[in-house]
Amino acid sequence: MVKLDVRANVLEANDKIAARLRQEWRGRRTVVINLISSPGSGKTTLLEHTLARLQSRLRVAVLVGDVQTDNDARRLAPFGFPVRQIVTAGDCHLEAHLVERHLQFVEAAGGLDLLFIENVGNLVCPTDYDLGEDAKVVLLSTTEGEDKPLKYPAIFHRATAALLTKTDLLPHLDFSLELVRHNLRTVHPGVPLFEVSARTGVGLEAWLDWLFLQVRAKCSGNTVTGGDRHVRGRAG
Repeated sequence: MVKLDVRANVLEANDKIAARLRQEWRGRRTVVINLISSPGSGKTTLLEHTLARLQSRLRVAVLVGDVQTDNDARRLAPFGFPVRQIVTAGDCHLEAHLVERHLQFVEAAGGLDLLFIENVGNLVCPTDYDLGEDAKVVLLSTTEGEDKPLKYPAIFHRATAALLTKTDLLPHLDFSLELVRHNLRTVHPGVPLFEVSARTGVGLEAWLDWLFLQVRAKCSGNTVTGGDRHVRGRAG
């Protein structure tokens, strides 16, 4: 009982900070995307190719969460957008107070259209922690298996959108697109699913279109969470 009370208190405190952050982002008309996945699903690679395509198109910044190292931040820095590493020193997720500490960084980045928060690689811990984001976007790679939405239903149920990454590997894997689509629909009917390959570029334009839709919606004072249910591209 005590353990549950402590967790409830932590989440309540987190939600209060997240509410302040959400108000801050709303005032700035900045869309905040919280990217969540297990380790190795391709969050940083997706961001590399996304940032490369957003140059001269949107004003973007990135906060990168990791248990240790600034490796991912260094990978993203060459694209010319402001990037800041958040090292959790052991925690398996980002919390709102860690994001709030970097408000000065966000302010220094100027008027932003889009802020990406790359969460720590984990499909469990980040689920319950609101960071003031407009959208939780969950990634699942073709190398992980079709049952991830069933094994980790909470994050897939709460996701605003989902990406299936590494589709270029499909010819080499025993992986069923229809089964993963079915499993995702079972957990979260209607959630947009973008089937992408960062290596080949398949599906990335549809993902970018969705991001632009979020930016336009927030600029007009609305929140858009819909989109095509499945955005397919030829794998390879």
